[in-house]
Amino acid sequence: MARVEDLLRSYKSFVSLPWSERAAPEERVWFGLYDPAEERRIRFAAANFEVETIEAGHGWLARDLSDEFARWMSAHEYRESYFESPDDFTDDLLDDFAEHVSEAVMEVLARSDENSVVALYGVGSLFGLLRVSRLLEMVSGGVRGRLFVFFPGEHDRGNYRLMDARDGWNYLAVPINAREK
Repeated sequence: MARVEDLLRSYKSFVSLPWSERAAPEERVWFGLYDPAEERRIRFAAANFEVETIEAGHGWLARDLSDEFARWMSAHEYRESYFESPDDFTDDLLDDFAEHVSEAVMEVLARSDENSVVALYGVGSLFGLLRVSRLLEMVSGGVRGRLFVFFPGEHDRGNYRLMDARDGWNYLAVPINAREK
């Protein structure tokens, strides 16, 4: 899997290319692929991705999704009962959580423009609660510039697998992998 420095080098090359204005919303999504074990190193290097984006002449906005479940649950009226009886946690509640996360992402996308990169961190924290593919379906229409998803997983023949643990899905997002030296 990608080393952080190699991923940054690939990202730098990619963000510097001209952007097609005719790209479909789904094609405006970029996945920065890395080994899930590299999560902390990715977080540490995030500012470098921002610097490369700005040096390429683009704006940068970011949203960390790591704490979204805790934020949503702490504000939920029946949170105590769900902690007492986790079996009461239904698909309808997960739909509510999906709405919460998509609204958080859409808020950042609304502040962006056609020349901005909106970066999403912490998508691994959604595992088991919300599929990244569903989140992207909910927000891709709001992508004006590019949406860069730091993605702890892999891409193989058009399929993405989050954290190498779930069946993949086919998506039009552009994969950015580390390049061999």
